[in-house]
Amino acid sequence: MTDDPVRDSNGTPLNDGDSVTLIKDLKVKGTSETIKRGTLVKNIRLNGNPGEIECNTKQVKGLVLKTEFLKKA
Repeated sequence: MTDDPVRDSNGTPLNDGDSVTLIKDLKVKGTSETIKRGTLVKNIRLNGNPGEIECNTKQVKGLVLKTEFLKKA
């Protein structure tokens, strides 16, 4: 894991267990689901890549999101 903290689109550091909000509608690859802007995602997990987080939503489990589309809730 790198020493650089994982940051959201506004530059706020993210930690394991934080809640984030989507700032853009995102289509999920491999499904017909679209996760809408404003969706609250709780209990995120950092995966060692400073540009990505792992999470679960009501629609999709085991999702990896890019931090450029998130803001800390």
